[in-house]
Amino acid sequence: MTALLRLGDPGAERPALLVDDRYYDLTPLTGDVDAAFLAADGVATARRALAEGRLTELPDAASLRVGAPVARPGAVLCIGQNYAAHAAESGSAPPEHPILFFKHPNTVVGPFDDIVRPDGADALDYEVELGVVIGTAAWHVAEADALAHVAGYLVGNDVSERTWQRSESGGQWSKGKTAPTFCPLGPWLVPADEVDPTSLHIWSRISGEPRQGSSTADMVFSVAALIADLSRYVRLEPGDVILTGTPEGVAMSGRFPYLAADDVVEVGVDGLGAQRSAVVAG
Repeated sequence: MTALLRLGDPGAERPALLVDDRYYDLTPLTGDVDAAFLAADGVATARRALAEGRLTELPDAASLRVGAPVARPGAVLCIGQNYAAHAAESGSAPPEHPILFFKHPNTVVGPFDDIVRPDGADALDYEVELGVVIGTAAWHVAEADALAHVAGYLVGNDVSERTWQRSESGGQWSKGKTAPTFCPLGPWLVPADEVDPTSLHIWSRISGEPRQGSSTADMVFSVAALIADLSRYVRLEPGDVILTGTPEGVAMSGRFPYLAADDVVEVGVDGLGAQRSAVVAG
């Protein structure tokens, strides 16, 4: 497996390439895993540099914090109710068209960073999601061409405050989605040519208890269909992240309690790694 990641303290992450279990320093090639690097086909550049022996290993990689694998994206676009069973547990029929909302880019944190439960957040929820990172700009693209615009895939957690999301706060979804730390991403960005996004196992656990377990094969709208649809309304730019929806098993279903301080949230997608975030009081 090849993957891009960012290691180090918040705001001082350094780009790295993971090949099997070995970490290589990408700073000779780029200052960060950002829009410019992805737009210039940074994955191919990194692979070529490795093959040519121009990258050195990071011996201390295992001791470093893992940041979000993409430096602050320009946009985090989220899709609602994209699994039929999740729509049903939310009291809705599967949507006829993708439901779009946004998270503010400053919600993004690393895969092992804390999730901060804000004061008054009494309905804090988890949502494991397949994340898509755009590599080349997409505007009015056909579904058949859509996947060519993908740089890679990652694990995302669309942390949500359900009371703020629902009608009690005006019925605007993004109100419940945009608090700081509400978008853990990573641990890795796996290149698109190493991933089949149509049949990935996706799961979550809360303090060791299984909650969600499904497959991206159950998505109402595929990754290609989402990119084609979104690109009719939004010019997708390199580094943008699309969170493609969550399967059934969230706390909003009423089957499980909402998140509390000291809970541990684990989410993962097979082949893309897993996150582990502690919930702390804000």
